[in-house]
Amino acid sequence: MVDPVNSSPVARAAARVAVGIAAALGIVIATDLVLTDGATARGAVVAGIPAGNLDDAEAQAVVDQLSERAIHRVRLHTDTGSATVAPDDLGLFFDAEATKARLMDQPRNPWPRLMAILGRTHAVQPVVTIDRAVFDATLDDLRSELEKAAVEGGVHYEVADDVATPVADMPAAGKRVARDAAATTLMAQWLDDKPVDLPMEDFDPSVSAEVVGQTVAGAATRAVAAPVTLEGADDVSVRVTPAQLGSVLTFVADGRGGLQPEIDPKRSTEMLRPQLAETEREAVDATFSLSSGSPTVVPSRDGSRVDWDKTFASTAATVTGADASDTRVVEVAYAPVKPKLTTKQARGLGVREVVSEFTTSGFSSASGENIRLVAAEVDGALVKPGEKFSLNTYTGPRGTAQGYVTSTIIDHGHADKAVGGGISQFATTLYNAAYFAGLEDVTHTEHSYYISRYPEAREATVFEGAIDLVFRNNTEHGIYIETGWSPSDVTVRMWSTTTVDVESITGERYAYTDPPSLKLPKGDNCIASTGSRGFTTSNTRIISDAESGAEISRHTRTVKYDPAPNVKCV
Repeated sequence: MVDPVNSSPVARAAARVAVGIAAALGIVIATDLVLTDGATARGAVVAGIPAGNLDDAEAQAVVDQLSERAIHRVRLHTDTGSATVAPDDLGLFFDAEATKARLMDQPRNPWPRLMAILGRTHAVQPVVTIDRAVFDATLDDLRSELEKAAVEGGVHYEVADDVATPVADMPAAGKRVARDAAATTLMAQWLDDKPVDLPMEDFDPSVSAEVVGQTVAGAATRAVAAPVTLEGADDVSVRVTPAQLGSVLTFVADGRGGLQPEIDPKRSTEMLRPQLAETEREAVDATFSLSSGSPTVVPSRDGSRVDWDKTFASTAATVTGADASDTRVVEVAYAPVKPKLTTKQARGLGVREVVSEFTTSGFSSASGENIRLVAAEVDGALVKPGEKFSLNTYTGPRGTAQGYVTSTIIDHGHADKAVGGGISQFATTLYNAAYFAGLEDVTHTEHSYYISRYPEAREATVFEGAIDLVFRNNTEHGIYIETGWSPSDVTVRMWSTTTVDVESITGERYAYTDPPSLKLPKGDNCIASTGSRGFTTSNTRIISDAESGAEISRHTRTVKYDPAPNVKCV
């Protein structure tokens, strides 16, 4: 034991120096404690931003800068690619308040404080959290950009001279993002506002080279050892050669470390559909017959189509499980095709009685032929509850290719000739049938000048591609349309269930206008006429409940007819 009284002068001097230094350091640290009270820790750096010895307002400015960075898109880099992603899509959240509190926290250990006084900096991590479920889901979506997929082993065929030869596709390892390490890295570096390099890890494919070799020698060779026959309905059979099979067959990973046969559905369907199409059956919708004088339901019939998925699965199983000496026959699978309107649905539509009927007459022979054609097209149309009926859509084109002929039309206020003339007479007849059935008028257009064989303000014209007649079945029952034609008149009859009564009131004529004079070049298309006065009138439709008589709706439509010009052919 050393006696301090008897210690050497040198030792006593050293002790005094040490005590002095300690006292000086204590004074320095104590002074720094006072000077930095209410400020951030000296030497603090957060996300690369110097943040030491800042007062509250200055610290808030740093945190605001970090908050601004927190809305920037994040640039992710890996060994194999890059992507730019919104922070929310990575599940990142920056806690500004907690980060500021961490900055304002003064170190209790004197050593870090002394080192800071001497100029050494220390990192303060911003408070960041990450939602792993969101992060993992986004990385799943970015696999093609950020990761190198493992190459799964497989088998394909080379086809030459009608011979299919199996070829091995050897597996290769891939690289993927190491998720746990990547999440940690991202939280630490996100707010540095620089690209973040995500750590990667190697991973192996599920199929080994050994499995590929075994498949080539076994199932892949057996598959093309002999033809396979597909037997369809109606005694139709299709022979598929080994070369044809090799052009559509591959072996792919089954997710359990093995390989399974896979037939290319698009190419196989293109190859086989022409030969098997005749074995398919179209579904037939239920409809109605009026042969007995009242509607009876003509039953629907299910159809069938080739179920290609099941057929290809059976084919793959058959050819890979058989050798050349086995019978290689596959029954073509069929899936039922249901009609759009079944017998049961048709019977529930309430098509049982005539709810409206309208007839017009007085057309020429040419117009009559066009009216006959369009009436035949519309005959038997069914409008289900809630559906719209468009005359132009239902008939499609009405040109010479469909048998329509040239007849009189109205063009720019005067008579002219064009293919399909006379269709407007059928449109007027159909419109009135829908009118008196109480159906909703979606759109219709009157003729530009009045034609005496039509009801005033209760008629319609159509023009392909421009002017249409559309009504909606706003009842709870189906509407079955029957048409009848003779050389002198055309009739439209609607069958359903009576729910309303319809009254039509035609208003008085007023605001007459005189016809202008018009001179046109002589020719087949010039039709001379004496003209007629124009006027304005209206029609009011009153719809009442058929059972109670209570008024349901009342609508007035005002129509202005132009004067028909005095036309001279000169």
